Amino acid sequence: MLLTIRHYAFRQAQCYLRPSKTSNRQQLSAFARLLSSLAVLEQREGKLQSASLSAVTAAQKLGGSITGFIAGSGIRSVVEEAAKVEGVEKIVMVENSAYDKALPESYAPLLAENIKKEGFTHVFAGHSAFGKNLMPRVSALLDVQQISDITAIKGEDTFVRPTYAGNAILTVQSSDKIKIITIRGTAFATAEAEGGSAEITEGVDPKVEIETEWLSEDLAKSNRPDLATASKVVSGGRGLKSKEDFDRIIPPLADALGAAIGASRAAVDSGFADNSLQVGQTGKNVAPQLYLCAGISGAIQHLAGMKDSKVIAAINKDADAPIFQVADVGLIGNLFDKVPELTEKLKQ
Repeated sequence: MLLTIRHYAFRQAQCYLRPSKTSNRQQLSAFARLLSSLAVLEQREGKLQSASLSAVTAAQKLGGSITGFIAGSGIRSVVEEAAKVEGVEKIVMVENSAYDKALPESYAPLLAENIKKEGFTHVFAGHSAFGKNLMPRVSALLDVQQISDITAIKGEDTFVRPTYAGNAILTVQSSDKIKIITIRGTAFATAEAEGGSAEITEGVDPKVEIETEWLSEDLAKSNRPDLATASKVVSGGRGLKSKEDFDRIIPPLADALGAAIGASRAAVDSGFADNSLQVGQTGKNVAPQLYLCAGISGAIQHLAGMKDSKVIAAINKDADAPIFQVADVGLIGNLFDKVPELTEKLKQ
């Protein structure tokens, strides 16, 4: 009886102390007005990288004001393009050729200085090579902890991110005054490129002198869709046996579908494909409408990079291959017979 009374009293106390849902919403909306987010937008050779606009979408989940940041030379047209992005209230620009290649040794002090000047509470960047190279240095300069590769936002200080190659989902809470965050691009839609009219302002440029010098780059050029943003992807794995077979079988299928080409880590490590095509935990994360793979067994590390695809189709001769556990459509058979047959039918 005593336990029952105590339980009743505790429940009554909870009802008395707990604010109503309406009150919670009012408090959250009032607090959201105090938030100020910075979306770090990537540009290359005067072109805005549309994938970085997912950072704006992530910032919109929080509410509050959203500012975009762009640095480099000859960026006026890019800045004007970014100013039209829906939801962005202001664009901070720094025009200096020293930031063209986004070397983190110079770009990180630049970004940290502007974050401190403007007093941002949250800073978002894509979990791309650009973001992964830059944001840890910014975190160190601001003496805060970075929150990496988030897939959802629960609140102004609570975020969701995958861990253990996506086998576990972690909810993390940060008490840092400034939240430095990289986002998984496949988890947030790209912000609308039209509909905004942001104010354009000049940022501060600390002009930090660095000893790092940019020498050159060797980029693989292709007329196919970009792997990270393509709506259709065709991937090949170690089951293709050789680079010659990879090049003979996968590109024709990709061309028939108008798809980008991907590869498993095993295929890349074996020299079948360039490492820029690698999909997986240590490669690129993709979430196309169609992900068609051949000769890929479905290791955890590979699944971590493509499991968010809308439709997954797999071709493998091993009926027990792990890839069939996540595939929406599976074809059991010899890929050297099935893929060319499929390619011919698609061409017809």
